[in-house]
Amino acid sequence: MGDMPVDAVRRFLATVRVGDLRSGTVAGAARSGTSVILDGFPGDPLGVVGPLDGPWARRSAEGVEVGQRITAEVIAVDLDEGKVRLSTAATGERELWKFLKDLRLGEILTGTVAAIESFGVFVALDDGPPHPVFPGVGFITFPELSWRRFEEASEIVEVGQHVSCEFLQFDTWNGEARLSLRALQPDPFATFANGTEVGATLRGRVTKLVPFGAFVQVADGIEGLVHLSELASAPVETPDEVVQVSDRVSVMVMEIDVERRRLLLSRRQA
Repeated sequence: MGDMPVDAVRRFLATVRVGDLRSGTVAGAARSGTSVILDGFPGDPLGVVGPLDGPWARRSAEGVEVGQRITAEVIAVDLDEGKVRLSTAATGERELWKFLKDLRLGEILTGTVAAIESFGVFVALDDGPPHPVFPGVGFITFPELSWRRFEEASEIVEVGQHVSCEFLQFDTWNGEARLSLRALQPDPFATFANGTEVGATLRGRVTKLVPFGAFVQVADGIEGLVHLSELASAPVETPDEVVQVSDRVSVMVMEIDVERRRLLLSRRQA
């Protein structure tokens, strides 16, 4: 915690609250972040503006100079490290920051798919301001797109499509509303689990071979694993010795784990 007594640092940090607006002087600026000497504690530069917590339109420390005065919002207080994490995005993009802060967990938001990237989907919200950097303020990660397994996001949504999503969290790092499309869809696994008992025999299609077994689709959106030891009555070393992708097979339900969304099947016992 620098040269200042630890107790003095902790006493000061105890007065700092998330959401406070704090002013200070830039002590150092680099691509890795900006250190700030906060008003009221002239010793160590306890304030830190991360590289993505500055103005979203700039995304770097470029233009921030030592000695410059800044005002930023407190987004975290780290007592162990003796640091106050700050965001000047809160003061630089007041309308957007206020919009995101006022959102509530579980709130339903609507918007248009603005872009599909390799890391997720951007949504331009109907009732939200534009984002200074990204195609939309809303963002959906791949796991939140659908309950079903898919290879490409374009299998689930397309650019220009209007969607309704559930709000998950305010991502202060990127200035985004994290959204879930699948939260508003019925969970096919829960429906399957409610209507299926362990020991039931089902027909399904082999969808994927892996070193430890094969995946079989037994209902729309429902796939289970047939372990290598459960593929055949005689031991096999690889699944392609007995099955191929697209084969139709009979399987017995061995285990349904709703919490982990895991279905174990047996071809041998069926």
